[in-house]
Amino acid sequence: MLTLGCRDEVGVVARIAGAIGEMGGWIAEAAYHSDPETGWFFTRQVVRASSLPFGAAELRRRFAPVARQIGADAGWTVTDSADRKSVVLLVSRETHCLHDLLGRFSSGELPVRLAAVIGNHASLGPVARAHGAEFHHVAFPAAGGPRQDKDRAFAELRALVADHDPDAIVLARFMQIIPPELCAEWEGRAINIHHSFLPSFIGALPYHQAHARGVKLIGATCHYVTEHLDAGPIIEQDVIRVDHSDTAPEMVRRGRDIERLVLARGLRWHLEDRVLVHGNRTVVFR
Repeated sequence: MLTLGCRDEVGVVARIAGAIGEMGGWIAEAAYHSDPETGWFFTRQVVRASSLPFGAAELRRRFAPVARQIGADAGWTVTDSADRKSVVLLVSRETHCLHDLLGRFSSGELPVRLAAVIGNHASLGPVARAHGAEFHHVAFPAAGGPRQDKDRAFAELRALVADHDPDAIVLARFMQIIPPELCAEWEGRAINIHHSFLPSFIGALPYHQAHARGVKLIGATCHYVTEHLDAGPIIEQDVIRVDHSDTAPEMVRRGRDIERLVLARGLRWHLEDRVLVHGNRTVVFR
């Protein structure tokens, strides 16, 4: 799997295809996007592994000079889709996203290696362990508690995640604001599900905010985590229709269905290298 983003110019596609062809590579799938607003070009190329006399590491080494020729500021990756990627789930007390992802993992619908589940409450430990997952409890202080206690908790969380070095760190309703230094360390790997159709109703209790505003659509957003609260690059969104008869608790219940689907889609596309980030926007090759 080859992904690349670079400044758009004549001949980029030919150089990529030519280089892969010279190695004997068979391009089985190719997707392209040229953004006229930024002048940037994006591509995702699926190369049939059996057509190459070497593996992904050698393809990466051989493609490096081609990428440099395309542009010094080009961003690119080469991965092997046969390698099962690892995921760490961060949870709190809400169960719906955890149950959904664990079910998809165990059924093989999302072929990943679940490295660990880490909770800021111990209550979901039995759920994780029932699926054979390693569970860690990191105690966070209550809101308004000592700053040093929260710093200690995030240091413990950081060390646990680093031990696994996952390809994705999923905030499955973790309900903690990640500090800027950790956002930077997890850049491009930390994925959040927000129970709102962002950028509307950021922060806490968005369904209650939506109910008070009398909206007719509620939704969920899967996005990358940045230091700016609920404002990272968006991977996926979806909505469901509501009306004046729906109470705030009913909106919460219905919204959970959307959260499950949106998070599962966003995580899949991230793991399949379908998401290319440029600034605060994404190109998603579905």
